[in-house]
Amino acid sequence: MRIGELAEATGASPRSLRYYEDQGLLGSGRSTGGQRHYPPTAVERVALIRSLLAAGLSSSTIYDVLPCITEQAIRTPALAARLRDELTRVDEQLREMQRTREVLAGLVDHYAVAEQA
Repeated sequence: MRIGELAEATGASPRSLRYYEDQGLLGSGRSTGGQRHYPPTAVERVALIRSLLAAGLSSSTIYDVLPCITEQAIRTPALAARLRDELTRVDEQLREMQRTREVLAGLVDHYAVAEQA
């Protein structure tokens, strides 16, 4: 599939797809005209990349982690430690978001009561 088709299938912009490729996160072939051509498996890979980016992982961390997810790459203690650190960071973000949600819910309740008065 061509870059526009992959962009449409994944919701990622063509610019993002080129960035993923430049970072070594996504591979493509080239047509005789030089256009990028992606395999059908690229849709799942882009979804995974986007999920990891949304979780706050850097592209370099994703580069190191992807082979362990998608292939039987060697899993090192250093990579395991890095993943534990990322998990700790994401857990803290979740706790912070929960606190923020509680504050917002309190405000909504407060204003709902005020509107009824």
